[in-house]
Amino acid sequence: MTNLLHVILLGIIEGVTEFLPISSTGHLLIAEKFGLGARSDLFNVGIQAGAILAITLIYWGRIWQLFTQWRVPANRDYLFKLIVAFLITCVLGLVVTHYGFKLPETVTPIAWALLIGGFWIIAAEQLAARQVDRTEVTWRVAILVGIAQIVAGIFPGTSRSGATIFTAMLAGTSNRAAATEFAFLVGIPTMYAATGYELLKVLKGGGAAHEDWTALIVGFVVSLIVGFIAVKWLLGYIRTHRFTAFAVYRIVLGVALLLLVPAGA
Repeated sequence: MTNLLHVILLGIIEGVTEFLPISSTGHLLIAEKFGLGARSDLFNVGIQAGAILAITLIYWGRIWQLFTQWRVPANRDYLFKLIVAFLITCVLGLVVTHYGFKLPETVTPIAWALLIGGFWIIAAEQLAARQVDRTEVTWRVAILVGIAQIVAGIFPGTSRSGATIFTAMLAGTSNRAAATEFAFLVGIPTMYAATGYELLKVLKGGGAAHEDWTALIVGFVVSLIVGFIAVKWLLGYIRTHRFTAFAVYRIVLGVALLLLVPAGA
């Protein structure tokens, strides 16, 4: 019973934090280190897949439009930019993987990433507010968003959604809703690819044979449902609010972790 509760809590954490700019990886690592226990790579991949499916369902109409109406110049241009951003992430991801560059998954670097990211969000919002409201996604935005995804992947606690949304806003797509849509859409193939890659590694390593499939399925379903609700709420929230509340949360959590957790823990 306790294990099932832990699985449900991890699914909720993944669903809530995957697309909010507060870092799902950082929160899952913190949760696992402080009471919920470490999980297999396959479990972590599985609950992430639930969150990815949630946002795919939310944006399905837009995705369908881009692929079925690609002859429309605006749709074709937007689709090409999504593809380029995704390919940049893939290429840089292969380079990073080849050289094994990754920070240790301990609380201290996560705390610093949360803290720095909080101030980054506040600064980005202030700078974007001074720009003319732009919904267009330029090639500069597409390229920098592709790079931002890798930066977020390297530094646990950064938040992929936060890095890409605010990179887009500073690079020219100053409208929050437009920047968020592009960041989320480019994140869909990126996360599917990353999930597939991790899944293949686990299966080749024989990790599936000892997996708790009931826990994985429960975590997947919980993440899917909670992720759907969280993204729907966020898309409504940003129409009338800035991301400042998320920045404050990151700063408070980062400071708390630095003060309460021993270095290297």
